[in-house]
Amino acid sequence: MELIVSVTEENFEAVTLSALDAMSFEERDALPFGVVGFGPDTIVQTYNATEARMSGLDPSTVVGVPFFDAVAQCMNNFMVAQRFIDEPNIDAIVPYVLTLRMRPTRVRLRLLAQPGMPRRYVLIER
Repeated sequence: MELIVSVTEENFEAVTLSALDAMSFEERDALPFGVVGFGPDTIVQTYNATEARMSGLDPSTVVGVPFFDAVAQCMNNFMVAQRFIDEPNIDAIVPYVLTLRMRPTRVRLRLLAQPGMPRRYVLIER
């Protein structure tokens, strides 16, 4: 079964958690927005090339690290991290300002989680 993904801006709003999980590393790397996938323990399992380029963080230093405690401390709050705890089923877009390791940058975050899925995702559209 071949998964075909059109790399367009609307995919930020349209891509599903199942589709993200089924994508190869190459397909996730081709997306025009950042993709961070992590397990219930918040340990980063997926960090796409777009997010690496935009954040300046090498995936080898991010994968295997707790996302909200060590990578994106500016998201370790009630607006982002706490929602993954409080809402086991989430698909929400949140206007946000990234502040860690950079000048304040307006972004849109998409939070994705579903019971029974191996990963949760934060998508970052700059």
